[in-house]
Amino acid sequence: NVMAEQIKTFEDAVAAVPTLTKDPGNDTKLALYGLYKQATEGDVTGKRPGFTNPVGRAKYDAWAAVEGTSAEDAEADYIAKVRALLAAEK
Repeated sequence: NVMAEQIKTFEDAVAAVPTLTKDPGNDTKLALYGLYKQATEGDVTGKRPGFTNPVGRAKYDAWAAVEGTSAEDAEADYIAKVRALLAAEK
């Protein structure tokens, strides 16, 4: 099992997410998704999905919520969230 102290880089944090044993909940998963997309692709692109695609819409909104955040800050926030989730599993 991965320990919070082992998370040194964005890549470490991304790799640790599937090892979580407790479901962090949809809000946290969406926040992580938005930060990941912001860190790897920059500001949100494309049209917001319609109401018939609630999952796509939620993902779009999570990414849009961090629009304007630098890749470095998005990575740092992502790492901090993953570390906190890992620490909470002890």
